[in-house]
Amino acid sequence: MPQRHVLIVGAGHLALRTRRLATERGLTVSYLGEEAFRAPRSDESTLEALTRALGPISLDAIAHVYLVDERDERNLELLIALISINRTLPIVAALFNENIAPHLRAAHPNIIVLNPAKIAAPAFIAALDAPLSRTLRYVPAALLREPAAASSDHLIQLLLGTFALICAGAVLYFRHAMDVSWIDAVYFVVVTVATVGYGDIHLKDQGTTTKLVGIGLILCSTVFIWMIFSLTIDSIIRRRVQSSLGRRKYSHRNHVIICGLGRLGYFLAEGLLERGEQVIIIEKDESSGKVQHFRSRGADVYLGDARLPRVLQDVNVGKAKALYSVIDNDYANLEIGLNARSIAPDMRLILRIFDRSMSEKLRENLDIHLTLSMTAIAHEIVLDAAPWESDSRTV
Repeated sequence: MPQRHVLIVGAGHLALRTRRLATERGLTVSYLGEEAFRAPRSDESTLEALTRALGPISLDAIAHVYLVDERDERNLELLIALISINRTLPIVAALFNENIAPHLRAAHPNIIVLNPAKIAAPAFIAALDAPLSRTLRYVPAALLREPAAASSDHLIQLLLGTFALICAGAVLYFRHAMDVSWIDAVYFVVVTVATVGYGDIHLKDQGTTTKLVGIGLILCSTVFIWMIFSLTIDSIIRRRVQSSLGRRKYSHRNHVIICGLGRLGYFLAEGLLERGEQVIIIEKDESSGKVQHFRSRGADVYLGDARLPRVLQDVNVGKAKALYSVIDNDYANLEIGLNARSIAPDMRLILRIFDRSMSEKLRENLDIHLTLSMTAIAHEIVLDAAPWESDSRTV
């Protein structure tokens, strides 16, 4: 049987892994990466750039084409361009947006569309039950203190305390300066502060100092009441907004925390909810349309930065069954995992790590065994999507 010749097009982890696996299997691989599509002229289209890049490659000798760029837009552009050049080419395309897949398959029967995130999600869900063998014993560590946020609540307390002292001092002063009873002094200060001014007790016949004290009381009370009222309303509104964003302290137990509601996080959350798990999602992007979807599904969504220890504490990470961190950044996932472990040493951490060597170092040095890569799971299925047993060019 003649050796298969495949064309792999794209940049990123999935393209790299697919190319490496194809080579390991003994396939003849032609590869076009990011540099192949850098147009020498600003007016060159994707089709023109692809035609130029394909110049040295004979498409008649290609058994299958794999479009595995990390961007859907690039894969779709390449797919349309390839169809324009050769409609008989069997094409396997990685697309995270599945909405257009049926239309593409209807337009061209030789297209297979796969979603790497959907492929990898079951493996991440299965990690929830994977056995753990720890070689290191961790004790809770003190977390780095975050910069203190300005708190209007403390300012309100300070203003209330100061205002109470001013009123108490005014009562004491007027009690002796005006030679009235304690209850009359309190009454006078209250009506003055409240700007009621019945006139039954007044400063008309009092000395200059007493009048100046009265003026000062009126001005101070106006300023203090205005500030206290404004800050109180601001605090109430802020708390309501924070609550609507899910930024509150949760008391859940045995729940699952998902950090990142991106491509993989979406299918991961769907799978865990279908499994009956109680899920709290931490998502940084407030404009994500997926937030309301999962809230309607019964999941709690906390809008904030999962790298902040206070956010992890708010979602009660210490009592959680597991924490998934599937942000598109290895170092962010590692930071989240280590912060979570500082709070809960026995926490089951499932981190998305692209880099294989980093994954091995984490196991060796930090005792983090459950590190998975979406592309490492998906690349074999992507490569096997083409029907190698068939000699025809139809799939």
